[in-house]
Amino acid sequence: MAKKSMVARERKRAKTVQRYAAKRAELKKIIQSPNSSDEERQAAMLGIQRMPRDASPVRMRNRCAISGRPKGYYRKFGLGRNKLREQTMAGNIPGLGKGSW
Repeated sequence: MAKKSMVARERKRAKTVQRYAAKRAELKKIIQSPNSSDEERQAAMLGIQRMPRDASPVRMRNRCAISGRPKGYYRKFGLGRNKLREQTMAGNIPGLGKGSW
């Protein structure tokens, strides 16, 4: 089980990313546009730099929905490997079962 503070911090980051997403996308559009002037680009870059660091989606970390474990995460299920195995054995995930060959 991950520390509660780490899980809470990750939730806070997700909210921050969501809050600044539209503004960030707008500024990135200005930066990438070939029609914008150098001054506009410079101002847009400065605007992105002035945003909080946690507004960047790159800083988010995938975590297990049940345990909060950051490693061994399966995107398709939103679970860590341990909890995915437990849920599979309990029959809670449709279409997934123990392999045998």
